Amino acid sequence: MRRRLVVAIVSVAAASVVLFAIPLGVVQQRELRDQELVRLQRDAVAATRAIDVPGQPGDPVEVPHSKDRLAVYGTNGRLLTGNGPASADGPVRSALRTAAAATALHNGRLVVAVPVLAREHVTAALRASRSTAGVDADVRDRLLVVGAIAVGVIVAAALAALWVSRRLVRPIDRLSDAAARLGDGDFSARAPRAGVAELDAVAATLDSTAQRLEDLLQRERAFTADASHQLRTPLAALRLELETMELEGHAVRRPLEQVDRLEGTIDTLLAVARDVPRDRGEIDLVAVADSMESTWHSRLAADGRPLHVRVSAPAVHARAAAPVVEHIADVLLDNAHRHGSGAVTMTVRTAPGAAAIDVADCGEGLHGDPEAAFTRRAGSGNGHGIGLSLARSLAQAEHGRLIVTDPGPNPVFTLLLPQPVDSA
Repeated sequence: MRRRLVVAIVSVAAASVVLFAIPLGVVQQRELRDQELVRLQRDAVAATRAIDVPGQPGDPVEVPHSKDRLAVYGTNGRLLTGNGPASADGPVRSALRTAAAATALHNGRLVVAVPVLAREHVTAALRASRSTAGVDADVRDRLLVVGAIAVGVIVAAALAALWVSRRLVRPIDRLSDAAARLGDGDFSARAPRAGVAELDAVAATLDSTAQRLEDLLQRERAFTADASHQLRTPLAALRLELETMELEGHAVRRPLEQVDRLEGTIDTLLAVARDVPRDRGEIDLVAVADSMESTWHSRLAADGRPLHVRVSAPAVHARAAAPVVEHIADVLLDNAHRHGSGAVTMTVRTAPGAAAIDVADCGEGLHGDPEAAFTRRAGSGNGHGIGLSLARSLAQAEHGRLIVTDPGPNPVFTLLLPQPVDSA
């Protein structure tokens, strides 16, 4: 915007100067030539006082000394003496005919012809010519002055444009900075006022939006904290009941595992919802896959479905929080368990610029747009619930991506995570 504003102002100034300078130069040139013609005519009239045209043929006609070219012509148009054409040209014929001075511009020279009078009768005509070199030099000097002034005006316009553009763009830059801070999650950011009604209206709207977002976020965080507290109390009571039953000899290992899994899910979701600092250190995705295999192998086997874990290397490292990655992998395996069929395959591999976990099954796959799998289920929708949508949100919170690499048959979901800096 700043560059366009400067270019526009300078262009207008330059166009104005050019439109003014060209007519001014033409007028100056005409004025100087007219002035020089007047001086030449004055000198020529003065020279006629020293010219005496004899009444007898053969008598010489004397021309006064002058820096101009002087020539005398008789009434018949023939050259009597001096430096000029052999026969009368247009100005001379006009002077002889009208008894008045005549001017012309011929071959780069100013020409003036004045009648020579004797007893109020035209007896001859004096032709005087002068080079236009002096006039042209004066014109050039004046044009140089005009050009220097024009350049000065354009430079001044450019400096003024820079000053104006900075003054106009600075409030927009501050407004943009406030919007960027708001986009980064700083809801305390407030846009400064610039004294421009339109910009101040945008700033007020941005401040109002920031306040609403801050209030909404505080309500959601308070709700998350309250919900987690309300969930933890019955879970703790359930754990005590199950541990008591285990001491009495009842087989409650599976229910206890589910309680542990639910508590881990609550901790992970609470940490993500609060955006609290998490350990995004280097984790081994092979270890995550081994943990998922120990959890899901028996559950899938109970339905007659095998779980295969494949790794492309002994260790595949990623930069993420281990509980979050485990929860995403758990959602993908649960999705394959609920909506797929046949064997489930978890593959740990490296991708260009990322570490990846693929979860595939032998089901029919997704119908329609694969992105619909990540849509939260509405009251009358046909989505897959909130599991995959939540998993994608968790992946994005870890600066990763959750995508459908193959919609099916035999669908494949892929989790892509950033690699550690030293292995990227």
